[in-house]
This record gives sequence, structure tokens and C-alpha cells, in this order.
Amino acid sequence: MKSELVVDVQQKEISIALLEDSRLVSLQKENRNQAYAVGDIYLAKVKKVMPGLNAAFVDVGYEKDAFLHYLDLGPQFSTYLSLLKEAEKDKRKIPLISRTPKLDDIPKDGHISDLLSPGMQLLVQIVKEPISSKGPRLTTELSFTGRYMVLIPFSDKISISSKIKSTEEKIRLRQLIGSIKPKGFGVIVRTSAENKKVAELNNEMRTLTKCWEDTLQKLQRNTPPSLIHEEESRAVGVIRDLFTPNFENIYVNDAETFTQIQNYVSLIAPENKDVVKLYAKDTPIFDHFNITKQIKSSFGKTVSFKSGAYIIIEHTEALHVIDVNSGNRSKQGVDQETNALEVNLRAADEIARQLRLRDMGGIIVIDFIDMSKGEHRNTLYEHMREVMANDRARHNILPLSKFGLMQITRQRVRPAMDVVTAEACPSCFGKGEIQPSLLFTDKLEEKIDYLVNGLNIKRFNMYVHPFVEAYLKKGLFSLYFNWRKKYGRGFKVIADQSLAYLQYRVVDTAGKEIDLKEESDMSSSGTKNRTRIKNRVSEETHPE
Repeated sequence: MKSELVVDVQQKEISIALLEDSRLVSLQKENRNQAYAVGDIYLAKVKKVMPGLNAAFVDVGYEKDAFLHYLDLGPQFSTYLSLLKEAEKDKRKIPLISRTPKLDDIPKDGHISDLLSPGMQLLVQIVKEPISSKGPRLTTELSFTGRYMVLIPFSDKISISSKIKSTEEKIRLRQLIGSIKPKGFGVIVRTSAENKKVAELNNEMRTLTKCWEDTLQKLQRNTPPSLIHEEESRAVGVIRDLFTPNFENIYVNDAETFTQIQNYVSLIAPENKDVVKLYAKDTPIFDHFNITKQIKSSFGKTVSFKSGAYIIIEHTEALHVIDVNSGNRSKQGVDQETNALEVNLRAADEIARQLRLRDMGGIIVIDFIDMSKGEHRNTLYEHMREVMANDRARHNILPLSKFGLMQITRQRVRPAMDVVTAEACPSCFGKGEIQPSLLFTDKLEEKIDYLVNGLNIKRFNMYVHPFVEAYLKKGLFSLYFNWRKKYGRGFKVIADQSLAYLQYRVVDTAGKEIDLKEESDMSSSGTKNRTRIKNRVSEETHPE
């Protein structure tokens, strides 16, 4: 199977698409200024202790207080608290875990009010990002994730990934890690550590230990709430979690992110560093790899798959509901039971893909087409387990109930991916009336004239809907040809599949978007708005 990763870096967000045999199977979008991501460590302050919930609400700087349950304190909470007090008492030196006395584990059925009180300072880690109206969920069991292992302070346990099947390799890794890990740290050995040499594992152990020391240093210099340790960039984090020798290409359209990823791949797999490639074409990277079209067809309430069948996906606060429909699918000479089984099996394939693609978590209830034969119901259950086997998120699948419903629970640490496929009208701004579409090309020429002659910006790319681009370039002496003859050859008109029909955007040579989309396109107050655009562009081009 051919695996490729495509990273689209825009001014405000990064989108990462995983392709398997050119088919989109995973999509992640993240704001470039994303805060409170899983793995981030904060110096926080306890706001409220709730004995009834056996939990506390903690201030990490988010608009809503974060949630910390007693069971998320970890058994070694007393030792952890002792080290924090030592670090706060003497800020001239970093306390060592190896010299911190190991105290008794806290009881599993204890009360949080016995351990926490309002105003206490804690070092906490995000385990679940803010979802809906809820704040982040926290833990004080800190961990530092690397390519080959996860380092856990205040623990001495060594755990080996269950995906490593060889007993000899498990024994080798356990002995090796036991010989190189510092005292007072536990380690979870990841699948990627299989057959790795001691030098590679030791280098990562030192790197993760240094992260812990840097965290303590920042702890001593800051006051709550403060971000103490931030996970690597999202692109590098995905590479760390997903990278395998099977990756044939990793395409990136931003030079800085390309360098970060290439450096990381060079560190963990020098022989594969050439798979990281910089995409430098003018065509949007997602359009080039046919990802935009797949996003449009894969998201939304209704998703079609083979032979006219389709699924309907509904989201609620508590769960996700999926309904399978055969649509207008029909085959001559095939009985209803066989037809239902075939549709359900193909639906299972698409549902497994959708769960990964949208990162849907929590409870998922699937209403398959009814089947009367027990062997067919069991076949569907086993097939769903098989196609979900490659899903990295923890999940549990139950057999079909007597009502024909399948229930799945899937780990949720981030909000489900919600991509709106319906296109908002860029001309009327939701008012219901638009400019005559025939005059759209006149508006584009007006913008080009204003950029070239009004703002003296000679070189830029104007992105439009593919239908508009085809119309502009139709014929030997096209509109595009005449515009470039009139205004110079410094600009290009390029198709962008992500844009709506009468939508456009303009990007300068540095890749920064020039905002020319104003409501003045619909009104007569053009002069006033033009002045505002000119002032804004002038400020960006000539800052004080």
C-alpha cells in the first residue's frame, strides 16, 4: 500500500492529509496559534475543589477552568508534590527525581479534598482538548513522548508495546531500557523501537530527560497560569506518530515546515530523509493531489459510496449516529438478504474510513440494513473488526443487537473534525441577492487594476473557481491574455477547487493573502472601502 503525507501550510492553519493509494484516510486541521493541545504542560492553580465529583477545577488560562479528577492525579502524586515544593523552595537548582524520597502511593479510593486545596500550584498536562462547552481535561501524571518511547517521571515501570510480538525482542528491549533509563523514571516502549540499536534509544532517552529538566527550569521562573512545555509542531507530531518506512513521499508547501520535518526525519530515519519534498508549484497543494475534491465528497451529512448506496451521519452532544441506506442500488437476480449483506460490508469499509477521517470519538451507533441470517450478522461484525484494526485510536466494537444496531466506542481527545462542504455565497454575504454573475469578470479586472496601478503591486497570484479560470483562459485571445497584456505579466490567475463559484483570493509573492473582498462590491460606498484597503495594505507593506 502506497502511503503519502501532504502538508498544506496556510497563514492561519495547517492541514495534514494522509493518503493511502491516493485515497484520503485521515485529515487534521490545526490553527497555527493553537493552544491547549494534547501533551502541553502548564503551571496551573487550583480554583475549586468539588468533593461531590471527587475532582477539582484548575485555572490554566483557558476561558473555562480545566477539569482534574482524583484518578488523574496518579499513584505517585505525593512524591510529585514533594518535588514541586522543593523546586519552589530553592529556585537556584533543579531538584533531581533520583534524590527525591519516594513516598507511598495515594489510595485508589481516596478523596481529592485530602490532597488539594484552592490556591495550590500544580504542574499539569492536557490529556483532552477543550470540546464544545467543556474546558480541557488534565492529569498530573506527566509524560514526554518521543519516536521510540514515552518517558514518565515518578515511575519505575517499563512497559512494552503489545504490538511487538516477538518474546525475544521484548526481553531485549526491557533489559536495554532498564540499563539506560535514569532512576525515578518509567518508560513505555513504542512499536517503532523494535529492532532499534542501543545508541538510537539512548539518544532519545537523553533528549526526553532534557525536556523534563527544561520543564523544571521554566517552572521555577514562571507564575501560574503559564505554558511550560509545548508539544512539537503539529506536522512534526504527526510524522512522529505515523511515520513508517512505507511512506513514499511527504509533500510540504512551506519552506520552514519542510525544514522542520526533514530535520526530524533525518534524525529518526536518515535513510528516508529524501521522501520529504518541498512543493513549490502555484497550484494549491491539495488541488494538485486531488484532496480538495475528496474532502468535498467525504464530509457533510450524506456520504455516498459504491453503486448508489450511501450513509447519513448525524452528530449530537453525547454520540454520533450513522444510518446505512442502499439507495437506488439494485442487481438483477440477487436476493434481498445477499444485497443487504453486500451493502453493509461496503458501508463498514466507508464508516471505518470516516471515523479516522473525521476523528469521531465517544459513542458511535450504526443502523445497518436489517439481515435475518445469523451468519451474515456475524460476518459483518468480523469485517468491521478487521477494517478497524488499523485505527490507532483505542476502540471497542460490540456485535449487532437484536434491533440491528452496532455500537462502537472510540477514544476521543480532540473535537471531531467538522468540515462544512456547503459553500457560503461570497457575493451577497447571506442576504439572498447577488451581483449579476456576468459582471464578475469586470470586478476581477477592477481588482487587478487597483492592485497594479493603485497599490503598485505588480506580482501576485489571483485564485478563482476552476470554472471561472477556464472561462478567463478560453480561446487564443482570452480575457486572461488581454489582462496580462494590459496590466503586465507579473500576475497569474490560478484555479483553486476550495473556492466557491464567485469567490476569489489574492496572494502576494511572500504567500501572504491580500484582503480585497469587501462589501463595497455590492454597494456604492466603494471609495471609502478602497481607502481602508489601501491603508491596510500600506501598513503591511511599509510597517513603521
